Amino acid sequence: MRSSILAIAAILALPACTTMSDAPPESASAQPAASGVTPSIDTMKRLVQLLSSDAYEGRAPGSAGEEKTLALLSSEFARLGLKPGNNGSWFQDVPLVEITAKNVSPLRFSGENTPVTAAYGPEMVIGTYRTAQPHIAVKDSPVVFVGYGINAPEKGWNDYAGVDVKGKTVIILVNDPDYETSGLEGTFNGRAMTYYGRWTYKYEEAARQGAAAAIIVHDTVPAAYGWNVVQSSWTGAQHVADSANGNADQSAAIGWIQKDKAQALFASAGMDLDAQMRAAKQPGFKAVPLAGVKANVSFDNDLRKHSSKNVVALLPGKTRPDEYVLYSAHWDHLGRCQAAPDGDDICNGAVDNATGTAALVALAEANVKAGPTDRSQVFLAVTAEESGLLGSAYYGENPVFPFSRTVGGVNMDALSVAGLAKNVVVIGKGKSQLDAYLDRALAAQGRVATVEPTPEKGYYYRSDHFSFAKHGLPMLYFEGGEDLVNGGTAAGMAAAEDYTKNRYHGPKDEYDPNWDWSGVAADLKLYYDVGRALAETTEWPNWVEGDEFRAIRDKDRAGQ
Repeated sequence: MRSSILAIAAILALPACTTMSDAPPESASAQPAASGVTPSIDTMKRLVQLLSSDAYEGRAPGSAGEEKTLALLSSEFARLGLKPGNNGSWFQDVPLVEITAKNVSPLRFSGENTPVTAAYGPEMVIGTYRTAQPHIAVKDSPVVFVGYGINAPEKGWNDYAGVDVKGKTVIILVNDPDYETSGLEGTFNGRAMTYYGRWTYKYEEAARQGAAAAIIVHDTVPAAYGWNVVQSSWTGAQHVADSANGNADQSAAIGWIQKDKAQALFASAGMDLDAQMRAAKQPGFKAVPLAGVKANVSFDNDLRKHSSKNVVALLPGKTRPDEYVLYSAHWDHLGRCQAAPDGDDICNGAVDNATGTAALVALAEANVKAGPTDRSQVFLAVTAEESGLLGSAYYGENPVFPFSRTVGGVNMDALSVAGLAKNVVVIGKGKSQLDAYLDRALAAQGRVATVEPTPEKGYYYRSDHFSFAKHGLPMLYFEGGEDLVNGGTAAGMAAAEDYTKNRYHGPKDEYDPNWDWSGVAADLKLYYDVGRALAETTEWPNWVEGDEFRAIRDKDRAGQ
């Protein structure tokens, strides 16, 4: 995900369209009734078990696992009678560069006091976005602490004000300045993370400022995951979107450092990290050079250009085939990764996201069984989500089906196998009129939609729906809730914590025959009912008035 939120802000400055109706979607009584078809859990089980097997090697882009995944998905969609969606092809090429760092030196900070050294893997990770540079060397680069690394003119906030970081190494905090507040009010939406809090933004802004290296301080609570996730995600082969200039405008080195090492670094410069973190939360914070401290790190890159692929399948509509409903999920995972103690080094990605990928097929199967809808339905399995939403970002910039003719859609990422919950958690609840469609489907199940319990984790910016939303397309993304029918919230929270700690982005995210599929079945029916209602209605649901994406959608639709 490489585009800046500042570009979104510029688009939002455009006048809102006045030709579209602001009326909400049709009332529940007027909306088309969902068919009685139920997506198959047997299909889900079969495909999840297959996609997450060791034979698929963790489904890394550009690997033999990708080839097997593409062959499986295209054959499944063909079996169901769907059409190749990209001008006669099942696939959309996504140009990537695979970068594997080797011969990585420790990250060394030298100065007048005790030097600090961080070892690659257990104490720091490092990489680059530059796709045409086989050797990276950051040498004697002055170090500057830039707080949260945010430059947000519309909020009156600039952590880079008054400091020149060209050629320097910037140390950055993860998340937003107000993530510890209890409410949702504040410069950066209080506890709810904004895009400024995501690590992708922080590297983007550091590059715009000319930094030679950008290092984020890992802290488990504001990052929303432990160091094990950072280490497994950032070591081994990485995938970067290719560009004509080889991303030469990006910082030479980007990475993370353990917080205790950062504390030692600040102490070596006669500073207290905790005090600086408190200062960085305050308006008017000024970047602080670490006097006399210089950074050094080097590594070689194995570079391989390749085209990974999005899978595009089409179920044509019967009366309005040039209007589309989009279902999305990412098929990729990490491939081979940091080995578990037992030597297992395949990150199988069973929950994340073999479940969502299998759901695309199960939903297509159910819709074929129920018969075609008035509008066409598009089933999009995207690549390289784990590398920064690269596949969906490419589709967002190069949509096969114009967003102006796409009604909206649903995104599926890591379906819950903890059992049936009384609720679903809507990521970005209240942002669009798609909520009304979900509410209707939930009412039929006697369930409810709730807001995110942990908005500080920034999930809205961490899955593929964001790549489409920032182009104005209303997308619905929800997850199985934590208020389980069996065990309540305590059981649901324990299951979520166990997954994050022991399986997320690790080799133990594997298929388990003892999973409870009842929650998956209920959630899959919601996706089916919402998608089918969108495919039958004549409405064009929009973002709510005042939402950050509303003006983009209005402008896009005004041209129709």
